[in-house]
Amino acid sequence: MKIKVLGPGCARCHRLEQTVKDVVKELAVDASIEEVKDVKKIMAYPILTTPGLVVNEELVCSGKVPDKAEVTQLIVNALEKQQRGDRK
Repeated sequence: MKIKVLGPGCARCHRLEQTVKDVVKELAVDASIEEVKDVKKIMAYPILTTPGLVVNEELVCSGKVPDKAEVTQLIVNALEKQQRGDRK
């Protein structure tokens, strides 16, 4: 699983990144977490405000810092989607 935190490196971006790291560790998910600060790379996604959260190249959240429960649900949903895709 590939996870990206989109943003300029502000406190909100760092808080989202830390939450993602905590959730990935708790769920024991094999994931790479990347912080994307380059504006051109960020604009490649349909995002208007940061921070943004991208899971497996799908923008799943933007413009807010989701709480731990929401991040957990977003990652679980992506895992389920990934597993369904692997069966096809």
